[in-house]
Amino acid sequence: MNPSRWRRGRAVLPIALALLAAAACSKGTATPAAGGGGGALPKTLVFSPLSLAPPALKGLSEGVKGYASSKGWEVIVQDPNFDATKQTQQLNEVISSGRAGAAWIIAVAPKSMGQILKTAQAKGVPVLVNGQPGEYGYSGPQPGITFDYIDYTAGGKALGEQLGKCMNEKLGGKGKVLFAVSTEGQAGKAEFEKAALDALKATAPGATLVQNVIAADRTKAQTDIGNALQGNPDLAAVMGANDEGALGALGAFSAAGKPLTCVTDFGGNDEVLKDVTDGKIYASVALQFQADMTQSFDTLVKMQADPKANGEVLIVPQKVVTKNG
Repeated sequence: MNPSRWRRGRAVLPIALALLAAAACSKGTATPAAGGGGGALPKTLVFSPLSLAPPALKGLSEGVKGYASSKGWEVIVQDPNFDATKQTQQLNEVISSGRAGAAWIIAVAPKSMGQILKTAQAKGVPVLVNGQPGEYGYSGPQPGITFDYIDYTAGGKALGEQLGKCMNEKLGGKGKVLFAVSTEGQAGKAEFEKAALDALKATAPGATLVQNVIAADRTKAQTDIGNALQGNPDLAAVMGANDEGALGALGAFSAAGKPLTCVTDFGGNDEVLKDVTDGKIYASVALQFQADMTQSFDTLVKMQADPKANGEVLIVPQKVVTKNG
Protein backbone atom coordinates (compact mmCIF):
# COMPACT_ATOMS: atom_id res chain seq x y z
CA MET A 1 0.00 0.00 0.00
CA ASN A 2 2.75 2.28 -0.72
CA PRO A 3 1.28 5.78 -1.51
CA SER A 4 2.77 5.88 -4.97
CA ARG A 5 1.00 2.65 -5.80
CA TRP A 6 -2.35 4.29 -5.02
CA ARG A 7 -1.43 7.28 -7.15
CA ARG A 8 -0.37 4.93 -9.98
CA GLY A 9 -3.44 2.87 -10.23
CA ARG A 10 -5.26 2.88 -6.97
CA ALA A 11 -7.64 0.04 -7.60
CA VAL A 12 -5.21 -2.71 -6.74
CA LEU A 13 -6.27 -3.21 -3.15
CA PRO A 14 -8.45 -6.26 -2.44
CA ILE A 15 -11.11 -5.47 0.10
CA ALA A 16 -10.73 -8.81 1.87
CA LEU A 17 -9.25 -8.02 5.24
CA ALA A 18 -7.40 -10.35 7.54
CA LEU A 19 -5.53 -7.71 9.47
CA LEU A 20 -5.57 -6.87 13.13
CA ALA A 21 -5.11 -10.53 14.08
CA ALA A 22 -2.50 -9.79 16.67
CA ALA A 23 -4.92 -7.53 18.49
CA ALA A 24 -7.24 -10.44 19.31
CA CYS A 25 -6.28 -10.52 22.96
CA SER A 26 -6.50 -6.74 23.36
CA LYS A 27 -10.07 -5.95 24.48
CA GLY A 28 -11.38 -2.59 25.52
CA THR A 29 -9.77 0.83 25.50
CA ALA A 30 -7.00 1.73 27.90
CA THR A 31 -6.20 5.15 29.32
CA PRO A 32 -4.24 7.26 26.81
CA ALA A 33 -0.53 7.55 27.43
CA ALA A 34 0.67 10.91 28.67
CA GLY A 35 3.60 12.75 27.16
CA GLY A 36 6.34 10.28 26.27
CA GLY A 37 4.28 7.16 26.80
CA GLY A 38 4.29 6.72 30.58
CA GLY A 39 0.98 4.79 30.65
CA ALA A 40 -0.86 2.23 28.59
CA LEU A 41 -1.66 3.32 25.05
CA PRO A 42 -5.31 3.23 23.97
CA LYS A 43 -6.33 0.45 21.63
CA THR A 44 -7.15 3.01 18.99
CA LEU A 45 -5.77 2.92 15.46
CA VAL A 46 -5.70 6.11 13.43
CA PHE A 47 -5.97 5.19 9.76
CA SER A 48 -5.03 8.04 7.43
CA PRO A 49 -5.14 7.02 3.75
CA LEU A 50 -4.59 9.32 0.79
CA SER A 51 -8.33 9.82 0.43
CA LEU A 52 -11.62 8.01 0.87
CA ALA A 53 -12.68 8.88 -2.69
CA PRO A 54 -11.22 5.72 -4.29
CA PRO A 55 -13.73 2.91 -3.68
CA ALA A 56 -10.97 0.52 -2.63
CA LEU A 57 -9.74 2.88 0.09
CA LYS A 58 -13.28 3.54 1.27
CA GLY A 59 -13.89 -0.20 1.40
CA LEU A 60 -10.65 -0.75 3.25
CA SER A 61 -11.58 1.81 5.89
CA GLU A 62 -14.96 0.15 6.49
CA GLY A 63 -13.36 -3.27 6.70
CA VAL A 64 -10.75 -2.07 9.16
CA LYS A 65 -13.40 -0.51 11.39
CA GLY A 66 -15.55 -3.63 11.37
CA TYR A 67 -12.74 -6.06 12.06
CA ALA A 68 -11.05 -3.85 14.63
CA SER A 69 -14.23 -3.44 16.66
CA SER A 70 -14.54 -7.22 16.86
CA LYS A 71 -11.05 -7.33 18.39
CA GLY A 72 -11.61 -4.58 20.94
CA TRP A 73 -9.97 -1.84 18.86
CA GLU A 74 -11.41 1.48 17.83
CA VAL A 75 -10.44 2.93 14.44
CA ILE A 76 -10.39 6.64 13.69
CA VAL A 77 -10.54 7.03 9.92
CA GLN A 78 -9.37 10.32 8.43
CA ASP A 79 -9.95 11.69 4.94
CA PRO A 80 -7.36 14.22 3.76
CA ASN A 81 -8.70 13.94 0.19
CA PHE A 82 -5.21 13.99 -1.35
CA ASP A 83 -4.33 17.20 0.54
CA ALA A 84 -0.97 16.89 2.30
CA THR A 85 -1.57 19.92 4.52
CA LYS A 86 -4.96 18.63 5.62
CA GLN A 87 -3.48 15.21 6.34
CA THR A 88 -0.79 16.61 8.64
CA GLN A 89 -3.33 18.82 10.43
CA GLN A 90 -5.71 15.91 11.04
CA LEU A 91 -2.93 13.66 12.29
CA ASN A 92 -1.42 16.32 14.53
CA GLU A 93 -4.78 16.92 16.20
CA VAL A 94 -5.51 13.30 17.04
CA ILE A 95 -1.95 12.32 18.02
CA SER A 96 -1.40 15.43 20.16
CA SER A 97 -4.71 14.85 21.96
CA GLY A 98 -3.60 11.46 23.28
CA ARG A 99 -6.44 9.60 21.56
CA ALA A 100 -4.16 7.64 19.23
CA GLY A 101 -2.65 4.34 20.25
CA ALA A 102 -1.10 3.65 16.86
CA ALA A 103 -1.18 5.31 13.43
CA TRP A 104 -1.18 3.84 9.95
CA ILE A 105 -0.42 6.52 7.36
CA ILE A 106 -0.52 6.32 3.58
CA ALA A 107 1.17 9.67 3.14
CA VAL A 108 0.06 12.10 0.46
CA ALA A 109 3.53 13.68 0.60
CA PRO A 110 6.12 11.79 2.65
CA LYS A 111 8.33 14.84 3.03
CA SER A 112 5.49 16.65 4.83
CA MET A 113 5.41 14.04 7.60
CA GLY A 114 8.53 15.10 9.51
CA GLN A 115 6.84 16.98 12.35
CA ILE A 116 4.05 14.41 12.66
CA LEU A 117 6.56 11.60 13.08
CA LYS A 118 8.43 13.60 15.74
CA THR A 119 5.18 14.29 17.59
CA ALA A 120 4.28 10.61 17.54
CA GLN A 121 7.73 9.67 18.84
CA ALA A 122 7.41 12.19 21.67
CA LYS A 123 3.99 10.79 22.59
CA GLY A 124 5.23 7.21 22.35
CA VAL A 125 2.68 6.42 19.62
CA PRO A 126 3.93 3.80 17.13
CA VAL A 127 3.51 4.70 13.46
CA LEU A 128 3.59 2.76 10.21
CA VAL A 129 4.15 4.78 7.05
CA ASN A 130 4.15 3.56 3.48
CA GLY A 131 7.43 4.01 1.69
CA GLN A 132 11.14 3.62 2.34
CA PRO A 133 13.07 5.51 5.04
CA GLY A 134 14.77 7.69 2.44
CA GLU A 135 11.43 9.10 1.29
CA TYR A 136 10.99 10.52 4.79
CA GLY A 137 14.55 11.80 5.16
CA TYR A 138 15.90 8.83 7.15
CA SER A 139 18.66 6.36 6.42
CA GLY A 140 17.07 3.36 8.14
CA PRO A 141 14.61 2.21 10.83
CA GLN A 142 13.69 4.79 13.46
CA PRO A 143 12.39 4.63 17.04
CA GLY A 144 8.65 4.03 16.93
CA ILE A 145 8.43 4.13 13.13
CA THR A 146 7.98 1.21 10.74
CA PHE A 147 8.31 1.67 6.97
CA ASP A 148 6.43 -0.50 4.49
CA TYR A 149 7.26 -0.31 0.80
CA ILE A 150 6.86 -1.95 -2.58
CA ASP A 151 10.02 -3.32 -4.21
CA TYR A 152 9.56 -1.69 -7.60
CA THR A 153 12.76 -3.11 -9.05
CA ALA A 154 11.64 -6.66 -8.33
CA GLY A 155 8.16 -5.89 -9.63
CA GLY A 156 9.43 -4.38 -12.86
CA LYS A 157 11.78 -7.31 -13.45
CA ALA A 158 8.94 -9.81 -13.02
CA LEU A 159 6.66 -7.78 -15.32
CA GLY A 160 9.22 -7.68 -18.14
CA GLU A 161 10.14 -11.33 -17.76
CA GLN A 162 6.51 -12.43 -18.01
CA LEU A 163 5.88 -10.38 -21.15
CA GLY A 164 9.06 -11.81 -22.67
CA LYS A 165 7.91 -15.35 -21.87
CA CYS A 166 4.55 -14.70 -23.49
CA MET A 167 6.16 -13.30 -26.62
CA ASN A 168 8.54 -16.26 -26.84
CA GLU A 169 5.64 -18.70 -26.50
CA LYS A 170 3.12 -16.99 -28.78
CA LEU A 171 5.00 -14.63 -31.08
CA GLY A 172 8.30 -16.33 -31.74
CA GLY A 173 10.02 -13.83 -29.47
CA LYS A 174 9.36 -10.90 -31.81
CA GLY A 175 6.84 -8.09 -32.03
CA LYS A 176 6.01 -4.49 -31.20
CA VAL A 177 5.43 -3.59 -27.56
CA LEU A 178 3.57 -0.71 -25.94
CA PHE A 179 4.40 0.18 -22.34
CA ALA A 180 1.52 1.64 -20.30
CA VAL A 181 3.50 3.53 -17.68
CA SER A 182 2.63 5.41 -14.50
CA THR A 183 2.37 9.19 -14.28
CA GLU A 184 5.43 11.38 -13.85
CA GLY A 185 6.70 11.98 -10.34
CA GLN A 186 5.62 8.67 -8.88
CA ALA A 187 7.99 7.05 -6.42
CA GLY A 188 9.65 4.01 -7.89
CA LYS A 189 8.79 4.96 -11.48
CA ALA A 190 12.33 5.15 -12.85
CA GLU A 191 13.63 1.92 -11.34
CA PHE A 192 10.42 0.05 -12.13
CA GLU A 193 10.46 0.98 -15.81
CA LYS A 194 14.17 0.31 -16.23
CA ALA A 195 13.87 -3.11 -14.58
CA ALA A 196 10.87 -4.00 -16.75
CA LEU A 197 12.53 -3.00 -20.01
CA ASP A 198 15.85 -4.65 -19.11
CA ALA A 199 14.06 -7.89 -18.23
CA LEU A 200 11.99 -7.82 -21.42
CA LYS A 201 15.10 -7.34 -23.53
CA ALA A 202 16.93 -10.14 -21.73
CA THR A 203 14.00 -12.55 -22.02
CA ALA A 204 12.83 -11.72 -25.57
CA PRO A 205 15.61 -9.87 -27.42
CA GLY A 206 13.44 -9.65 -30.53
CA ALA A 207 10.78 -7.54 -28.82
CA THR A 208 10.68 -3.88 -29.86
CA LEU A 209 9.31 -1.09 -27.68
CA VAL A 210 7.53 1.38 -29.97
CA GLN A 211 5.65 3.67 -27.58
CA ASN A 212 4.97 4.62 -23.96
CA VAL A 213 1.48 5.68 -22.91
CA ILE A 214 0.74 7.18 -19.49
CA ALA A 215 -1.98 5.19 -17.73
CA ALA A 216 -3.36 7.64 -15.19
CA ASP A 217 -6.80 6.03 -15.23
CA ARG A 218 -8.51 3.26 -17.16
CA THR A 219 -10.67 5.42 -19.43
CA LYS A 220 -7.85 7.68 -20.55
CA ALA A 221 -5.49 4.72 -20.89
CA GLN A 222 -7.98 2.98 -23.19
CA THR A 223 -8.34 6.11 -25.32
CA ASP A 224 -4.60 6.76 -25.55
CA ILE A 225 -3.76 3.13 -26.28
CA GLY A 226 -6.48 3.12 -28.95
CA ASN A 227 -4.80 6.13 -30.56
CA ALA A 228 -1.43 4.42 -30.40
CA LEU A 229 -2.93 1.35 -32.01
CA GLN A 230 -4.05 3.41 -34.98
CA GLY A 231 -0.45 4.47 -35.58
CA ASN A 232 0.90 0.98 -34.90
CA PRO A 233 -1.78 -1.45 -36.12
CA ASP A 234 0.59 -4.40 -35.73
CA LEU A 235 1.09 -3.90 -31.98
CA ALA A 236 1.21 -7.33 -30.41
CA ALA A 237 1.99 -6.84 -26.75
CA VAL A 238 1.39 -4.45 -23.84
CA MET A 239 3.13 -4.13 -20.48
CA GLY A 240 0.88 -2.51 -17.89
CA ALA A 241 2.65 -0.73 -15.05
CA ASN A 242 -0.70 -0.69 -13.25
CA ASP A 243 -4.11 -2.32 -13.48
CA GLU A 244 -5.57 0.63 -15.36
CA GLY A 245 -2.97 0.25 -18.08
CA ALA A 246 -3.56 -3.47 -18.58
CA LEU A 247 -7.36 -3.20 -18.46
CA GLY A 248 -7.32 -0.11 -20.66
CA ALA A 249 -5.27 -2.02 -23.22
CA LEU A 250 -7.79 -4.86 -23.31
CA GLY A 251 -10.57 -2.33 -23.86
CA ALA A 252 -8.69 -0.50 -26.62
CA PHE A 253 -7.87 -3.65 -28.58
CA SER A 254 -11.43 -4.95 -28.18
CA ALA A 255 -12.89 -1.67 -29.41
CA ALA A 256 -10.59 -1.82 -32.44
CA GLY A 257 -11.57 -5.42 -33.14
CA LYS A 258 -7.96 -6.57 -32.82
CA PRO A 259 -6.51 -9.41 -30.75
CA LEU A 260 -4.06 -8.57 -27.98
CA THR A 261 -1.76 -11.56 -27.90
CA CYS A 262 0.35 -10.69 -24.88
CA VAL A 263 -0.39 -8.38 -21.95
CA THR A 264 1.11 -8.36 -18.47
CA ASP A 265 0.10 -6.36 -15.42
CA PHE A 266 1.53 -4.99 -12.19
CA GLY A 267 -1.03 -4.71 -9.41
CA GLY A 268 -3.43 -7.63 -9.51
CA ASN A 269 -6.90 -6.35 -8.64
CA ASP A 270 -9.83 -8.75 -8.76
CA GLU A 271 -10.80 -7.89 -12.33
CA VAL A 272 -7.25 -8.38 -13.55
CA LEU A 273 -6.93 -11.73 -11.80
CA LYS A 274 -10.18 -12.91 -13.40
CA ASP A 275 -8.80 -11.91 -16.80
CA VAL A 276 -5.68 -13.91 -16.02
CA THR A 277 -7.84 -16.95 -15.23
CA ASP A 278 -9.78 -16.39 -18.46
CA GLY A 279 -6.56 -16.16 -20.48
CA LYS A 280 -7.02 -12.52 -21.51
CA ILE A 281 -4.00 -11.39 -19.49
CA TYR A 282 -0.90 -13.58 -19.60
CA ALA A 283 0.35 -12.78 -16.11
CA SER A 284 -0.08 -10.34 -13.26
CA VAL A 285 2.61 -9.41 -10.78
CA ALA A 286 0.06 -9.24 -7.98
CA LEU A 287 0.72 -7.25 -4.83
CA GLN A 288 -0.35 -9.32 -1.83
CA PHE A 289 -2.06 -6.61 0.17
CA GLN A 290 -3.95 -8.95 2.48
CA ALA A 291 -0.65 -10.40 3.68
CA ASP A 292 0.81 -6.91 3.89
CA MET A 293 -2.09 -5.64 5.98
CA THR A 294 -1.63 -8.49 8.41
CA GLN A 295 2.11 -7.95 8.79
CA SER A 296 1.62 -4.20 9.06
CA PHE A 297 -0.93 -4.30 11.86
CA ASP A 298 0.85 -7.13 13.66
CA THR A 299 3.93 -4.92 13.67
CA LEU A 300 2.04 -1.93 15.09
CA VAL A 301 0.59 -4.05 17.87
CA LYS A 302 4.06 -5.33 18.74
CA MET A 303 5.44 -1.80 18.69
CA GLN A 304 2.90 -0.68 21.29
CA ALA A 305 4.78 -2.73 23.88
CA ASP A 306 7.96 -0.73 23.29
CA PRO A 307 7.23 2.35 21.15
CA LYS A 308 10.73 3.76 21.63
CA ALA A 309 12.42 0.74 20.04
CA ASN A 310 13.35 0.91 16.37
CA GLY A 311 10.54 -0.13 14.05
CA GLU A 312 10.98 -2.37 11.03
CA VAL A 313 11.32 -2.00 7.27
CA LEU A 314 8.67 -4.21 5.67
CA ILE A 315 8.24 -5.15 2.03
CA VAL A 316 4.85 -5.69 0.42
CA PRO A 317 4.78 -9.31 -0.82
CA GLN A 318 4.43 -9.89 -4.56
CA LYS A 319 3.34 -12.99 -6.46
CA VAL A 320 3.36 -13.76 -10.18
CA VAL A 321 -0.07 -15.11 -11.08
CA THR A 322 -0.65 -16.93 -14.38
CA LYS A 323 -3.54 -18.95 -15.78
CA ASN A 324 -1.85 -22.10 -14.53
CA GLY A 325 -1.41 -20.75 -11.02
